[in-house]
Amino acid sequence: MSVAHPQHAETIFTYGAPGLKFGAGARHELGHDLAQIGARRVLVVTDPGVAATGGPDEIAEVLRAASIEVVVFAESRVEPTDASLEHAIAFARAEGPFDAIVAVGGGSSIDTAKAVNLLTTNDGELMDYVNAPVGRARAPRNALLPLVAVPTTTGTGSESTTICVLDVVSQHIKTGISHARLRPTLAVVDPELMLTQPSGVTAASGLDILCHALESYTARPYTSYERKQADQRVPYCGANPIADMWSEKALSLMATSFRTAVHDGDDLAARTDVAMAATFAGLGFGNAGVHIPHANAYPIAGQVRDFRPAGYDADHAMIPHGMAVSLTAPASFAFTFDAAPERHVRAAELLAPGAVRPDDAAQFLPQVLAAIMRDVGIPSGLAAVGYTENDLGSLAEGAMKQQRLLATAPLEVTEDDIVSILDASWEIS
Repeated sequence: MSVAHPQHAETIFTYGAPGLKFGAGARHELGHDLAQIGARRVLVVTDPGVAATGGPDEIAEVLRAASIEVVVFAESRVEPTDASLEHAIAFARAEGPFDAIVAVGGGSSIDTAKAVNLLTTNDGELMDYVNAPVGRARAPRNALLPLVAVPTTTGTGSESTTICVLDVVSQHIKTGISHARLRPTLAVVDPELMLTQPSGVTAASGLDILCHALESYTARPYTSYERKQADQRVPYCGANPIADMWSEKALSLMATSFRTAVHDGDDLAARTDVAMAATFAGLGFGNAGVHIPHANAYPIAGQVRDFRPAGYDADHAMIPHGMAVSLTAPASFAFTFDAAPERHVRAAELLAPGAVRPDDAAQFLPQVLAAIMRDVGIPSGLAAVGYTENDLGSLAEGAMKQQRLLATAPLEVTEDDIVSILDASWEIS
């Protein structure tokens, strides 16, 4: 990683966030919320599993009671692909126009809604907007519709961020679309909607929360970049004081409530803490950025063979995003330790209050993470989800395509470094 000369170093960081309504029962006020932004015809985007809970129908009725016309798209794919997003976009173009979009579900539904919003307000094809080098990284020219995100899982932070994640099937890679206009207008976070979230989903998505907070907290500082012009600013600007505050609070909440939420899903207080942690972590990483574990996660999820995770009602092999992120997180944070030892130690202390620091301080955070993964039932490394050492090269190649993420890492990352991190992640002990 090159560090800017002090005379040319960045002095500005940016911060963006959606409006936020948080708390049990918040979903009942959606009719009022949509009416306040002038919505009269709304597309509700969800997935079959969430639709089966009745939550989206309840929300549709709340909107209709406020004299808002509602069209429901309930075919979002868990872990979206380019094909599934194109299907949703075609549906919205055929059924539109709409003057607002409501996403009800996990990150998959929210990301699907973001893609629909982008491609129904701007011309071109999906791959025009996908991040380079996978796509053409075109920026939207037109304003997007108001998007209200109603998460039913705790983890992705998609309700707070400018990112839409997808699998490009032909290239066997997970990537994304990133632009400030994709950020939802309003996030309505109702912990009651998370009570039906299965234990396995709570565990995987919770590891995503932890990695969002940890990666943004240990990201390259915004002051280490070369000074940008106003038109060069991007959503991920590096670690900064506001993002740090959100990350620290998210880690503290997860330390007290994550295991409880996994093992006792009816505990509304624990669900509320984890939902708040997910929101806080999203507000942090959505501005500071994420780095190595997320870069590794994209090929890990994109090259899956036949792994079927517990708790996910999917008709295809998949490695959930949060699980994929966690599998190389311990080795990644051992690698980044030297960039900011005090931050890595502080993060471990927040996650495991009272834990004894090992003689090798670089292993403190990795050991804390590994213990949490064991406690919530996350697979114990890459081998446990079906990979072998023969996959090292293709996984590393896929990770190196995620330069938008690796640019936020606190140390320069080579392909050899990624291979070493993957090699240390076959079995997490």
